[in-house]
Amino acid sequence: MNLSGNLGPSPRSLEVEDLESFDRMLAAGAVHLQGWHAQSLDLRGRSAALDNLDVEGAIFLGCTFDGGMEDSLRRRGALIFPRLTGVPFNPYRSTLYSPAELYAGLADSPYEELPDAQIYQWSIQPGQRHRVDATLASALHDHAIGDALDELTHSGPWSGQAMVGVMGGHAAQRGSADYAKAATLGRLLVRNGCSVATGGGPGAMEAANLGAYLSGADDGGVQLALDMLASVPGFRPSVSAWARTAAAVVERFPGGTPSLGIPTWFYGHEPPNCFATHIAKYFANAIREAILLELCRGGIVFLPGAAGTVQEIFQDACENYYGAPEKVTPMVLVGRNHWEHQYPAWPMLRSLAAGRPMEERIFLVDTVEEAVEVLLG
Repeated sequence: MNLSGNLGPSPRSLEVEDLESFDRMLAAGAVHLQGWHAQSLDLRGRSAALDNLDVEGAIFLGCTFDGGMEDSLRRRGALIFPRLTGVPFNPYRSTLYSPAELYAGLADSPYEELPDAQIYQWSIQPGQRHRVDATLASALHDHAIGDALDELTHSGPWSGQAMVGVMGGHAAQRGSADYAKAATLGRLLVRNGCSVATGGGPGAMEAANLGAYLSGADDGGVQLALDMLASVPGFRPSVSAWARTAAAVVERFPGGTPSLGIPTWFYGHEPPNCFATHIAKYFANAIREAILLELCRGGIVFLPGAAGTVQEIFQDACENYYGAPEKVTPMVLVGRNHWEHQYPAWPMLRSLAAGRPMEERIFLVDTVEEAVEVLLG
């Protein structure tokens, strides 16, 4: 619950996301609900209380009422956003996703029948982008995810910590040296007081979230997890087998360190990984990319990748190029041969940075250990 208002009339918003908070506010003497945003509450049985409130300016999103109450609230000035039918997700949700929610039923059903896959299939139905109800549902959903993410990063497990982004390709296979290095990076960042955010997908992203998750484990435990995962190197041909192996690691090592994943159903063919304990999954990829960059004020480490990672490098570079000096954040590219020759992003990045405040905040290194050193430098 985001208490950004008071109990009396106020133009500021106060988000009420559970019944306990709603009842507590009424018990404390709330009379005027102007600025209240009630999300996904079952308010049946509370008609008497609602009848005695000034609801002008209140917003009810996806709430359930006794018969006739919606009309009463509208007549008295409240704005009602109804539940949307035929939508396989809650567009008014108040929290981020967890792996358990997106993969609910994984033990008994194939991935294609699970919530994450069902939402993706909904999003790509023919003509879906031109339907008003679908556009409204996805936009409301992404707003709710952004709101939950903002609240979590300001008062959740990462408040007061520098958040470092880890970008990299999805092609890094479990059991490979690149995967192990990405896991080491995530682990080192957390052990040095940083929090970790990734794009939330497979490959290097999964490995970085894994390293963060197991930051409290000893070297033997980390190696055991890597060995378990190596039995299913990638999410093709079977996302189900890939995810079940990760779920087995989580079961073997419960209660790991929280980290953030920000994936998107725009790339729905890439499943979310199970080691990001908090998942901010968006429909709009552009919003997802912008928010990931905005959150990572501790800098971003770019591991070897291809087109997607190159795009992310220059999206970050553009913000640093035009940003005020105090807004410039570190950019660390790992892999000299990769970024100088195979995908020569470094020469272009260095040319862009020349003579600008960002020039002293870009780095090219060969190892993840060096990347952590320059970030903490």
